[in-house]
Amino acid sequence: MPDTIRYVAIGDSFSEGLGDAGVVPFPGWTGRLASGMARAHDADVRYANLAVRGRLLAGVLDDQLDAALALDPTPTLITFCAGGNDLLRPRFDARALVAPLEAAVRTILDRGVHLALLSPADPSARLPLGHLINARGDAWADALADLARRYDLPFVDVSRDPHLRRAEFWSEDRLHMNGTGHQRVADLALHAIGDGPLPAEPVSEPTGRARLAEELRYYREHVLPWVQRRITRRSSGDGRSATYPEWTAVG
Repeated sequence: MPDTIRYVAIGDSFSEGLGDAGVVPFPGWTGRLASGMARAHDADVRYANLAVRGRLLAGVLDDQLDAALALDPTPTLITFCAGGNDLLRPRFDARALVAPLEAAVRTILDRGVHLALLSPADPSARLPLGHLINARGDAWADALADLARRYDLPFVDVSRDPHLRRAEFWSEDRLHMNGTGHQRVADLALHAIGDGPLPAEPVSEPTGRARLAEELRYYREHVLPWVQRRITRRSSGDGRSATYPEWTAVG
């Protein structure tokens, strides 16, 4: 890794860091990755995060990519992780999504910027229609892996990590990871991107069956608001802007 790293994340709520309530300087797997690179390589790290919750892949490419490449000075590293919201829409076509992403990959590489791809986290284990979401997630992860192979890019297959489907890595809404989950993704990314150590195997924690009252509360507090946003064509990211739109020093 170079002595100076200028790292910018683009994506949706996963890259924004939603669900991470840990006491860390920069929450979310992207912020934890930035801190990890600074520690592992004793490097001067600058961090920006343009990801916004609720964004579809087209919105990430249309709104965030140009802003990332326009940062001054130019980034040395971009991470891309999006498509998770597209999986939840009525129509999903991995081949149609990967075409504009491939054009973006070429644009980034032509600028001399390093790029890493990540598949979205897979929340399907405890969600309604989980089987459909899981199948779509596998198709999208396959498309991303193929793209990474063709352009020789680091790729972190978060959606098929053998541990991250377990409940202890997820926040109450079951759609976003908690701090423990974000930290594991940061460790996986540091290993793939920055030659960090292979993350330790997490200890399995048995979980009991959810009680009916807990399930009813979950549907009332999390599922119904999500359904209402879909019906009214609103997004959780409406009116929101990036958390770190400019370079921020990482200690």
